[in-house]
Amino acid sequence: MLTAESVGLDYRNGGSVNRAVDGVSLSIDPGSFLGVIGPSGSGKSSLMYLLSGMKRPSRGRLAFEARDYAAMQAAELMRLRRRRFGFVFQQHFLINYLSVFENVLVGAVRRDHATAARAHQLLGQVGLADELHKRPFQLSIGERQRVAVVRALVHLPAIVFADEPTASLDQATGRQVVEVLGHFRQQTGGAVVVVTHDPDMLTGADQILHMRDGRLN
Repeated sequence: MLTAESVGLDYRNGGSVNRAVDGVSLSIDPGSFLGVIGPSGSGKSSLMYLLSGMKRPSRGRLAFEARDYAAMQAAELMRLRRRRFGFVFQQHFLINYLSVFENVLVGAVRRDHATAARAHQLLGQVGLADELHKRPFQLSIGERQRVAVVRALVHLPAIVFADEPTASLDQATGRQVVEVLGHFRQQTGGAVVVVTHDPDMLTGADQILHMRDGRLN
């Protein structure tokens, strides 16, 4: 479904070049759970930005469903991310003046009855059925992150990219977030990519890639 062939990402700092990602090749199949683990600064988040089309590679090739990223204009990549991908970050990025339910619908491509029903169902699955009308500041950190996960899933993306989604959570809540992502792929056939420094969050992964100094070991 998604392939990366010898991709690299360079950051220039004056006269020096930092190779954040250096010659990485991998593939992501429908329904798979891929974990990328490594210490801070290893390049794992930069790799996720490349895979999701948030950054253009300095070299190499990326393609989703045989569509080469290099052949897409910025607007096309934006539509791809909006319609086919879901994102969960370490920070929840919820909108404080919107309710839980409204925050979830912000991530929806279509805001119809089917989407609203799916939002209700997903929020129930993560234990937030009674919190629909609360604002983010009225929730715990773990509850906010669960709302962010539901927001990423509500439009049934082909791939969910999760960048350190449990870093600010306790172990129990972190596991719950990963379990929700696991249920999503089982129910829909969507793929999940989790970038983390915590191996305990990758229980159930089909493949775990270790990253250091921009390369997969």
